[in-house]
Amino acid sequence: MPEDRFDIIVIGTGAGGGTLAHALAPTGARILLLERGDFLPRERDNWSSEAVFVDNKYKAHETWYDLHGKPFHPGIHYCVGGNTKFYGAVLLRMRERDFGEVRHEDGISPAWPLTYTDFAPWYRRAEALYAVHGLRGADPTEPPETAPYPHPPVSHEPRVQELAHDLSRAGLHPFPLPLGIHLDEAEAHHSPCIRCDRCDGFPCLVSAKSDAQITCVRPALAHPNVTLMTGARVERLLTTPTGREIREVEVDLNGERRHFAADIVVVACGAINSAALLLRSANEQHPNGLGNRSDTVGRFYMFHNNSALLAISRKPNPTRFQKTLGLNDFYWGDGTWDYPLGHIQMLGKTDAGVFKAETQGWLPNRALDELARHSLDFWLTSEDLPCSGNRITLERDGLHIHYTPTNQQSHRRLTEKLRGLLRAIGCEPDMLVPREAYFAKRLPVAATGHQNGTVRFGTDPASAALNVNCRSHEIDNLYVVDGSFFPSSSAVNPTLTIIANALRVADHLRERLGMTRLPAEQKSAA
Repeated sequence: MPEDRFDIIVIGTGAGGGTLAHALAPTGARILLLERGDFLPRERDNWSSEAVFVDNKYKAHETWYDLHGKPFHPGIHYCVGGNTKFYGAVLLRMRERDFGEVRHEDGISPAWPLTYTDFAPWYRRAEALYAVHGLRGADPTEPPETAPYPHPPVSHEPRVQELAHDLSRAGLHPFPLPLGIHLDEAEAHHSPCIRCDRCDGFPCLVSAKSDAQITCVRPALAHPNVTLMTGARVERLLTTPTGREIREVEVDLNGERRHFAADIVVVACGAINSAALLLRSANEQHPNGLGNRSDTVGRFYMFHNNSALLAISRKPNPTRFQKTLGLNDFYWGDGTWDYPLGHIQMLGKTDAGVFKAETQGWLPNRALDELARHSLDFWLTSEDLPCSGNRITLERDGLHIHYTPTNQQSHRRLTEKLRGLLRAIGCEPDMLVPREAYFAKRLPVAATGHQNGTVRFGTDPASAALNVNCRSHEIDNLYVVDGSFFPSSSAVNPTLTIIANALRVADHLRERLGMTRLPAEQKSAA
């Protein structure tokens, strides 16, 4: 067999590609993992708020353009493990109703071609693989599941526990966020996780966060049949003359042009870059981009309506590991509005260094320290809708993201619900302060952490690029397993659904390639 021929090529090592490679590694199939970045260096700057949020040391050095042609620097990371190296490790299932048609103020969130029941077994395996801590039944919107979480919920620190009590007294149902971390609170001296304040938005120096590199890529590479190439930017996918199969993957490998071939090619570059790869691979058989007869590749881009907000607590908040509480009482509405509002969760604790960067020196250091000591940090998410005009395009000057927000009124109402709770939770009334660092220097379109929807799946080739197994309707050996396949975004973090779907597609590929044996470690998780 030629050196550059493999059974499976996986492009991208994040939640989708890394998970799929891990699931298929025990089969013995020759797997090539291509990652355009490198391993993230382990260094003190990993935990420096100035390096991570102010200097943007680890973000991609790229310039993209918004719908007005204005340049911006995206909040995206090219490294082994992808954006999961920096995520907050909140791993929520989509709600059961999210898989059906949902009516919003600005239109319809379409039904998925599969139901929650179809995804439930893969969610269970995903939670086991990514070591999720949580408590079944605490969240009133939680989808049905009889099995407990693999690990007990992460405890609240005292100020967050007070917050939970205050919310409960207000008639609400706060719940422990499901978190993918390697934490053992019963045997803390053996625990990889040390409950620091450097988790949300930072890479983990002690390898205690369940990111795709630690959880999937590293163990996959223990199999001799798995090869990882870093510094490998995939330029184009080349088809056979009929256009029905991918013949070769053209790669810029650290400045050297290489070509690789495989029976199966899996694209998992993230919703933006996966769409961009398919579009720039256009050829005579696929003039609008690979597998794009439906004209949906690059369209229906979503990344949620997100807000990072600070409430100013009357008493100090010395919490270190703050991201332990969620609130979904307003997910489907508040009784006065006919439409869903969304999800509220805690953020990692803000420090004075980030405040200093955001205020650009107009507050003295003492005031910044006091603000950081008294802040309670919240992340609000509302669903945005899949609109055809919200899309990724490739133009002469580079990649453009055309995006017009939807469901803004629902998101404003969700913000006002939180504002209305400030007095009840021991915070200064009406002091809800926007956090800008999470929006990459005040450019919402640059915040790409929840990207999805650009290569949607569905049963009708006229309206979807992928079938229900995430295979291209038009190209027999081409699959896409990142957030691109989402037909709608729901209002919860997308990562667990990406992971669950990658496991689902991996089992489909195992059957397709005649590798029907389920590895023992996956049997125990199923």
